[in-house]
Amino acid sequence: MIERTSEQDADNGNVVPLTLDANFFFERAVRSMDRFQYDKALRNFRKAVEYEPDNPVNHCNLAGILSEMGDYEASNEILLHVLENVEPGMTECHFYMANNFANMDNFEAAEQSLVTYLEEDANGEYLTESEELMELLQYELDRPAPLVRIRSREGVVEHERARRLLEEGKFPQAVKLLEEILETSPDFLAARNNLALAYFYMGQFAKSRECLSEVLELDPGNLHALCNTAILLQYAGDKEQLAPLVSMLETTVPFHQEHVFKMATTMGILGRHRIAYSHFRRLLKEVEAGGDASLYHYCAAAASNSGLYDEALHCWRQAARLDPASPVPGFFLAQLQASVQAGQPMLPVSYNYQLPFQEQLKLWTDSPDLLAREVQSNPLLRASFFWALRYGDADTQRQVTAVLGQIGGSESAEMLREWMEQEPSLEEGLQESVLLSLQRLIGGHAGEDMVGDEQERPALAPQRAQEWREEWQRIIDQTTAMMDRRFDPHQKQAAELLWRRFVDRLGPDVPPLRHTHGWSAALEYMVAKLCGRPVTYREIAQRYAVTVSMVSRYARRIDEVCETFDDLPSLGIFPSSTEKI
Repeated sequence: MIERTSEQDADNGNVVPLTLDANFFFERAVRSMDRFQYDKALRNFRKAVEYEPDNPVNHCNLAGILSEMGDYEASNEILLHVLENVEPGMTECHFYMANNFANMDNFEAAEQSLVTYLEEDANGEYLTESEELMELLQYELDRPAPLVRIRSREGVVEHERARRLLEEGKFPQAVKLLEEILETSPDFLAARNNLALAYFYMGQFAKSRECLSEVLELDPGNLHALCNTAILLQYAGDKEQLAPLVSMLETTVPFHQEHVFKMATTMGILGRHRIAYSHFRRLLKEVEAGGDASLYHYCAAAASNSGLYDEALHCWRQAARLDPASPVPGFFLAQLQASVQAGQPMLPVSYNYQLPFQEQLKLWTDSPDLLAREVQSNPLLRASFFWALRYGDADTQRQVTAVLGQIGGSESAEMLREWMEQEPSLEEGLQESVLLSLQRLIGGHAGEDMVGDEQERPALAPQRAQEWREEWQRIIDQTTAMMDRRFDPHQKQAAELLWRRFVDRLGPDVPPLRHTHGWSAALEYMVAKLCGRPVTYREIAQRYAVTVSMVSRYARRIDEVCETFDDLPSLGIFPSSTEKI
């Protein structure tokens, strides 16, 4: 530090020491800036850097005055020097550089620096300013920024992406992302609530309930968790726990519109339609321009289910006016008018703004083009199909199976396979419908897509004079479909080869092979044993919903005819250990 005598007190003649250091020049620079004397300010900031070259703040002040003077390139050179040589953790330098690049009309570089700042800065000091700059850059570049996360709002960007996945009906992807968010941010209650919702849509009620319990442990008054818990308890039929929770919710008056809507829909699902109607009416009064068609439909459904038919009529007419292209308001208006004329109560109305599922199935069956458009525009349709398969009657399940076959694509095939795995005891006619749809989706035989080399296919079908029967193919199809995910492609190929050998060796006059589920169970048992997998007759019998004695009897018959364990290499199976039946 240098001290020089430069001034004298006029009153007492004392010499006042003048200390020349970084603070001295900083203060002089600030006074110069206040007087708009930028050249003097620049000189003083440079002197401050000379006195304390390792202080990153001095460098940033110098970069700031250069930016004020319009020398953005020189400003960025200093900021880059700070990040590379002085203080790499001074993340706000990226924000300063982003502003400089934007002033230079270098919007690509500005975006890159801004994204770096948002992803690395833990404090979010310039978060509001960053949002404004991001909006400008999106306008100039005509695209959203490739922002992965905002570190100061950990998990927010990822959560928004997960929420969009939920809205699109991509539940497994949403679950994966939400679980990752909660690993790093376990107190992120919105993410935990949405994870519970995703589990619920997938039918995993135990996991959904566990998530909701965790939310309520952290926040006992969390309205979303309380409402979702009530819905879960109703599906579980737990009236004892449901009653006090519903009583509490019925007396709750939410303030925020989001909470009012959540309460209204929850009351509707729980069958408290009058309370749901009062909440929806409140929303219609509060929402700008009276809401949209779907909100009027929700209110109409609550009114109709409460027996308030005049109110329902008014709401559906408003919905038809707001959304004239939709068939939904017109359908329910016709239903309501027919009920009133017949002097009969209106059938219960779903709160979903769509036609009843059976009506949709009729439209989709008659118009594949409409189906394709609906699948594209209604992402939650996947959830509807999943629930119809799991909880609909047999007729609905057949219709959904046929519709999924028309939609095509890997998601439809995956849905049907998951359903078959979860419900192995489907009645024979329904299982046949599922397998036919899987064949249509995959092409050829169900499971044929798992076989890699098409040139190997002829080896699976020995030449025979007799015509290959549908019942024999059905056994192959349902076995390989049930084996999916638990066996690799070669093992499923071995199952097909083993079955074809069995039928071939039975001779030209093959007796009728009744009880196809029993033969499929025996075939899977044989392949599991050939592969050295631990398996029991009881386990296989439960999976295929047949008796243990049937699996045992049919498996012994396959082994006797094929001499299975004497000729393993020709089946392409080399087990580590085997046990003769």
